[in-house]
Amino acid sequence: MELPIVNHQDYEAKLNDDNKFPIKKFGELAKYLLNQKVVDKFYKPLPCSIDTLKQAHSEEYIYKIKNKTLDKNEIRKIGFPLVDSVVRRSFIATGGTVLATKLALNYGLACNTAGGSHHATHNEGAGYCVFNDVAVAAKYLTTRGLANRILIVDLDVHQGNGNSEIFSQDNQVFTFSMHSKINYPAKKSISDLDIELKENLEDKDYLEILKSNLKYLNQDDFDFVFYIAGVDIHYNDRLGKLKISDEGILKRDELVIENFFSNKIPICGVLGGGYNKDFNKLVELHSSLHKTCAKFL
Repeated sequence: MELPIVNHQDYEAKLNDDNKFPIKKFGELAKYLLNQKVVDKFYKPLPCSIDTLKQAHSEEYIYKIKNKTLDKNEIRKIGFPLVDSVVRRSFIATGGTVLATKLALNYGLACNTAGGSHHATHNEGAGYCVFNDVAVAAKYLTTRGLANRILIVDLDVHQGNGNSEIFSQDNQVFTFSMHSKINYPAKKSISDLDIELKENLEDKDYLEILKSNLKYLNQDDFDFVFYIAGVDIHYNDRLGKLKISDEGILKRDELVIENFFSNKIPICGVLGGGYNKDFNKLVELHSSLHKTCAKFL
């Protein structure tokens, strides 16, 4: 069976070349997955509805994005210009994670080729994150009774502060963030389980820490998992502070997917961050999530 993967051409918003975010990675990743025969065709999402977004974000904030009425400081905090293509991308990419979530319920595994915007909180965006797609999709599941106990496994190099803030009073969603201690955001929030990693950590220690935490998480009774597979843990990443190799990222993805898939817990995989100095390597690293998931179906 082919792994269900969600993609949309509008994931690639139109940014000026001076923007530091590698926006072109979304289009190139889609091409790469087709060329590598990981997938024959993609599932195409619709923009996320305002009703669905309202489960995780304030209505005021959603309309500020929709109507492009954020002030300069709010826009600066996000890091993207608030232009039509960025607004559209924000609604579509969130819709993509919601669609991948539904597909994961049906097939056991599904991925988006975007997503993992974990710095967006209830009423503001930050760190290249406009809407928190995983939080929106998790609320989509719990409010409809499609899942009772959700785990967010966030292995981006940066702490998933948006998730921990949105779900701080929500017992149905458990937030696990394993991140670089001295990295963005400067002020960390409190997840259900935070693992802070020292600078320049390498594969062996990283994978051991991950294994022991997965073992701990397996004691709970989760019925759905979101996996934020950030590749900014790579040694050549511009914004990471760890020293994880290509092989380390692949082993990490295998560990996470096998751990939950073998226990028959549906998994939705999303991209997370990646700012590698080598653009082609960045696309290849991001594809590790989809290639790994495809092996299990």
